[in-house]
Amino acid sequence: MLRTDIKLAGAGRTDTGVHAKQMYAHFDVPSTIDTTDLVHRLNSFLPEDIAIYNVYNVGDTAHARFDALERTYEYWVTQQKNPFLQEGSYYIGHPLNVDAMNLAAAELLQHTDFECFSKSNTDVKTYLCRLKHAAWSVDDEKLVFTITADRFLRNMVRAIVGTLLDVGLGKTHVNNVNSIIKSKDRGEAGTSVPAKGLYLTRVIYPKTTLNLDG
Repeated sequence: MLRTDIKLAGAGRTDTGVHAKQMYAHFDVPSTIDTTDLVHRLNSFLPEDIAIYNVYNVGDTAHARFDALERTYEYWVTQQKNPFLQEGSYYIGHPLNVDAMNLAAAELLQHTDFECFSKSNTDVKTYLCRLKHAAWSVDDEKLVFTITADRFLRNMVRAIVGTLLDVGLGKTHVNNVNSIIKSKDRGEAGTSVPAKGLYLTRVIYPKTTLNLDG
């Protein structure tokens, strides 16, 4: 549509099967473009499972990935079989101790090195992440785990949820969470839960960088 080659840079990458309620991406063009009708035109080309909500003209140095201040994810767990949530949540038929899961989630906030939750053989230079929030809540017929941090490692949220579910199922104790994190060993943490229950829900940028209403 813009009659030029476009290279798109997203706010981050997710595993196959993960959903995004909000995602930003940027691309460079030689000059400022008229965004008035661009959203409608883009959506007419895109498949049904992708929707563009807005297009912004931003500064030359703005970067969708590196300028992000924080990201928020949700993970959905259902305890009752629901055909309407089958493709967007993880069904667990066994009872879960949500109070224990929240105690374990609170322990995460005491740490910054999350190597034990990172996928092996990654090319990251550091495993340090600053967590701002991590908690479970009950939302109608599903359990929702919400976590916010400045950055996330590959597979990190799915591994954290798997570990917290082990606590909820009584497979491990809340007191073990600290030792798991300190071990820096992926084998000590829980199994990664299915990608279909994970949602990227929010990405925050500095207003001065992207001119967005944070």
